[in-house]
Amino acid sequence: MHDTDQLLDLTIPQLLRWRVAQTPDKVALREKEFGIWHPYTWRQYYRKMAEVAAGLGRIGFQRGMKLALIGDNIPELLFMAVGTMAAGGIGAGIYQTSLPNEIADILNYLDVSVVFCNDQEQVDKLVEVRERIPGVFRIVYEDPRGMRGYRNDDWFMDFDQLLALGQAALGEDAGLVEASIDQGQPDDACFLCLTSGTTGLPKGAMMCHRNYINMGLQITKVDRLAETDEYLSFLPFAWIGEQMNSFGVALATGIAVNFPESVETSMEDLKEIGPHFIFGAPRIYETIRSQIWLKIDDAYWINRVCYHYFSRVGQRAAAYRMKGKAMPAGLRLKAWIGHQLVFRPLINQLGFLRLRRAYTGGAALGPDLFTFYQALGVNLKQIYGQTEITGIAYMHWDGDIRPDTVGKPLPGTECRISETGEILSRSASVCKGYYKLPDKTAELLEGGWLHSGDAGFLDGDGHLVVIDRVSDVMHTRAGEMFSPMFLENKLKFSPYIKEAVVFGDQRDYVAALINIDPIIVGKWAEDRGLSFTTYMDLSLKPEVAELIRGEVAAFNRNAEKAHFRIRRFAILYKLLDMDDGELTKTGKIRRQFVREKYRLLYETLYDEGTAVREVEAEFRYQDGQTSTVRTQMPFYTLAWGKDEN
Repeated sequence: MHDTDQLLDLTIPQLLRWRVAQTPDKVALREKEFGIWHPYTWRQYYRKMAEVAAGLGRIGFQRGMKLALIGDNIPELLFMAVGTMAAGGIGAGIYQTSLPNEIADILNYLDVSVVFCNDQEQVDKLVEVRERIPGVFRIVYEDPRGMRGYRNDDWFMDFDQLLALGQAALGEDAGLVEASIDQGQPDDACFLCLTSGTTGLPKGAMMCHRNYINMGLQITKVDRLAETDEYLSFLPFAWIGEQMNSFGVALATGIAVNFPESVETSMEDLKEIGPHFIFGAPRIYETIRSQIWLKIDDAYWINRVCYHYFSRVGQRAAAYRMKGKAMPAGLRLKAWIGHQLVFRPLINQLGFLRLRRAYTGGAALGPDLFTFYQALGVNLKQIYGQTEITGIAYMHWDGDIRPDTVGKPLPGTECRISETGEILSRSASVCKGYYKLPDKTAELLEGGWLHSGDAGFLDGDGHLVVIDRVSDVMHTRAGEMFSPMFLENKLKFSPYIKEAVVFGDQRDYVAALINIDPIIVGKWAEDRGLSFTTYMDLSLKPEVAELIRGEVAAFNRNAEKAHFRIRRFAILYKLLDMDDGELTKTGKIRRQFVREKYRLLYETLYDEGTAVREVEAEFRYQDGQTSTVRTQMPFYTLAWGKDEN
């Protein structure tokens, strides 16, 4: 058996070549198309990658050039990404939800020469800004549907044409790509991964081969994976959260990566694959829990009774499992019965039956959500990291899961807290810096440590507790410090609250704009005979306001400090959306943007003499059209720490 630590001395294309030598005919990738799963072996994966690399050379792509990828998750994204690395180039992922002008800015910043798109929707965005991106000399598209009008333009090329060029080049020189791969070094930059961009244009983190491979190896020292394990690729490929699995974990462990038929069918396709591990943002797990609750509410009464009884049993059992302690025999028996009768069929419907571990990161999850999944038998664990350290640097270990922390460092990761409370990390997974931003790179890697920009501390057992962004920590007018993100996450522990934006910097009290969860609150309203048409209509219901008032009052009663309590709140008439610039592509709140966009609402939160404010609500439809609606938006004041009911 090959010493896995020696894999750190390889590049990603060299590691792929090593995989072919070990298990050439084992399935590496699998794609669902027209209802049928189509496999690619490691040998086929390598061949496609080599054809891409050789084809890129034929169209003038040279070592050091940049190739951007925009599209849904399909095997061709990996063929192009790894093929670019094999050709000595550098890949870059762009979110498929990005608008044309955003894409143009990113392409110019990253000096991109070639762009790969999977369909007409993405190609049309590039056509719209063609005059703004003179450095891009070729667009490669995978899906030819709708491309007839572009076929006579040399700026465009079908993916199959690129493969054909590569096949011809390899026919003339079979060792062409092998020689190029041999030139690669593990510390070469191989991918530019965009940061979340909470304060402006995203920065391109220069990731090297060693970063991805090290992360993949170290995480599996904590949670072992077998070569026969399955993974479903449904997260945006531009996000480090997907790259760390598709590049790092998959190649380091030999697991199979599965691509759903579409984003819309990914949860259904997950049931067919039955993955052994998954990774997702908190909202995915919150949405699944909401769906489970809705199904339970609609179930027969006997099923509801059994579910609620064994949920309580499961929660007690989960408390022992999460702490790694042996359960009493009676509890263990009841938990086993509940799992067999209630939870096993339930998680089978979700596609979680073979799941050994589920990871989440990007924001804190409430203790109730951890306990909920652990009670079902789903081993949900928190991870923490950032783009610049390849996504994961800290995680919960089995038997040591604490909802109020993000776990312990991965093997080979060092952690210390600076004098200002900033989390600093050091490992082989830390990136080389930011592309074309030497000043920002110097700040990021000052003193040889990765400066996360997050405030936190290590507890007595070595667990890391994350508080907030150092720059986002606020102070009331009285000088009392608080973390808006910490309070927002606490508010979102309520199943009725989907999103919250907390304010209070240099103000007399803390206030919040709140998004209700349309699924949970919608079902709550239906059960009480409350009719509604749109999200706005639902959010303005007085009964819904009283429901949320009760949730905020409960939050206030449990607040650790008096100045954490919410004095005023309003329910926003629309869901915060990344397409409207209110959220980043990874779902993080762009707080300053939200405050400026809704400045009238923000000011009203601090005008206790105003209970209702007339606002103009602008809505943008999928076809780009907009409409404006005038509405009366109520504001609510609470007695701090007291239940007004």
